Amino acid sequence: MEDKSLLVKQMPISIEAEQAFLGSIIRKPEAFDAVGGMLTVDDFYLEEHKNIYLSLTKMYTESRTIDPVTLANALVESGIKDQTGGIQYIALLAESVPSAANIKDYAKIVKDKSTLRRLITACDEINKEAYDEASPVRSIIDAAEQKIFDISNNNDTKELRHISDILQSVYKDLEMSAEMRLEKKGTKTGFSSLDEKIVEMGKGDFIIVGARPGMGKTSFVLNIGTNVAKKTKKAVAIFSLEMTCEQLVTRVISSEAMVDSQSLRTGVLSTEDWENIAGVISELSGCDIFVDDTSQIGVTEMRSKLRRIPNLGLVIIDYIGLMQSSTNVDNRAQQVGDISRNLKIMAKDFGVPIVCCAQLNRGTEARGVTNKRPTLADLRDSGSIEQDADIVMFLYRDTYYKDIGATTDGQDTTMEDTANTAEVIIAKNRHGSVGNVKMGWIGQFTKFRSLEENRS
Repeated sequence: MEDKSLLVKQMPISIEAEQAFLGSIIRKPEAFDAVGGMLTVDDFYLEEHKNIYLSLTKMYTESRTIDPVTLANALVESGIKDQTGGIQYIALLAESVPSAANIKDYAKIVKDKSTLRRLITACDEINKEAYDEASPVRSIIDAAEQKIFDISNNNDTKELRHISDILQSVYKDLEMSAEMRLEKKGTKTGFSSLDEKIVEMGKGDFIIVGARPGMGKTSFVLNIGTNVAKKTKKAVAIFSLEMTCEQLVTRVISSEAMVDSQSLRTGVLSTEDWENIAGVISELSGCDIFVDDTSQIGVTEMRSKLRRIPNLGLVIIDYIGLMQSSTNVDNRAQQVGDISRNLKIMAKDFGVPIVCCAQLNRGTEARGVTNKRPTLADLRDSGSIEQDADIVMFLYRDTYYKDIGATTDGQDTTMEDTANTAEVIIAKNRHGSVGNVKMGWIGQFTKFRSLEENRS
């Protein structure tokens, strides 16, 4: 049989703090109000203490009377009386503390010891994975970083804040913004009409850009990423699951230098083109844009890589349908739902907007010729994307459908790839209004522009 006393000495634990915490609750059940959310059942080391805490929590939630007798009865009803030592041990717990005044201190000790035990367990798992050498080194490092990050992240408990305190904080921010002549605290997309509509991209926003293949969603998010990197001087991370780094940067050069993308691919460039390219390369070299073209990347690996980027301002993912899920379910809709939830959490944790591309299903193609504009129902794979996103916007161009086919009278309508009008359809917006924003689309340069820019 395992020597429990030896195990207690080896692992960080404070039996006295666990007893004092439980005794405080038994003596004064309303003390739960002061420590709500600080501890979970797994923070207790002894099994009997876990059982007692579970019963206390259940009784408190159901507004039942808590004292040694009722608690012992609740444990009997749960079939775990023998494990806790019965009413004698419960009475001992109640007598172990003179009052519940220091319950927060007891809770902190219990939480700290639990965190240290979790850290030891995580380190043991990391050691085992490293010794086994069963996975690629990069995967082992990513998993190790995630384990430590999860412990650190889950160790923070936030208290309820009175609205008066929050109002003071918000008012100070407004005063500072006014003094610095900053209208908003969000990140601008670089498209004035769009920023006006969505009230810019806020910290922790999860933004979906949906479109049918070939509509220009990759170009659109790259335009946003380049605008943010140039104007804010913050780092922009781009995860390209479909294109290589070289393909993606070539597209950025085409857009910024206003050089025909086909000319870039063929190498047939004029002297003016070379001058424009050189200028753009010089400018972009001074921007903190990081590109990752790992295929089938998951949220865990993304987190690991983003933590190494200082002064992060924006994350772009192209696209969610190619991401790898951490769940073992075969249902792709459930997998995408898990990915979208984790991306929203990641945006909140890093405090930066995440712009993620998404494919649309073929529902738009089946509609009549008069209106093929996408709706929220057209999001592919999972309804969770719509639920988790703070902003959902769709790209739509009438000329797209004319470019890929013929009119009903049989005449060829393949159009010259010049500046066309595009629509950004804002279908969901937690911070502002919904509606359509007209924009310019210059296909030969894979570039979106505000209509104000086109007229200038």
